[in-house]
Amino acid sequence: MGASPKTTSFLKECMADALLQLMKEKPFAKITVNEIARIAGVNRSTWFRNFATKTEALTFKLMVLWYRWAANHGMTEYHRYTVDNADLFFSFNASVRDMLSLIYQAELQACVYDAFYQIMKPQYGDDPVECYEARFYSYGLFGLLDEWIKRGFYETPEQLTTLFREVVRDLWPT
Repeated sequence: MGASPKTTSFLKECMADALLQLMKEKPFAKITVNEIARIAGVNRSTWFRNFATKTEALTFKLMVLWYRWAANHGMTEYHRYTVDNADLFFSFNASVRDMLSLIYQAELQACVYDAFYQIMKPQYGDDPVECYEARFYSYGLFGLLDEWIKRGFYETPEQLTTLFREVVRDLWPT
């Protein structure tokens, strides 16, 4: 008999948290599964039942945090990033800035991109306009987030939202 989905999610989050803790102490490449499992209080086999790679654990953690944050902020459209919810997107990322900085210090930006992809992929139908529009906004926001992290979160979430809206407006002036 296997673990319940709630238990599995909890264990996966514990392991991701252990990985993040270790990333504060040593280079990512030097962190072992045995260390992660020990800190998380699980067996090594639990790790391998849930994750193929350490980066997969980081992507999972970002997704969990996004879904939790979206639920706590009453978001109804959280699988899609648009001009209308850009402020919430940047506010969320400001709330996890320490984790994002740690991921970027380890040069693991792909984890952030992968989380974007996993969050967005299940919700689009057959309408090509909807699909392309969603990807356009999503990757535009990702590009701004990438630069914002690299700049040390210099601007506020509100300033980034304004910048995003200006860029979009400049692309399609009325």
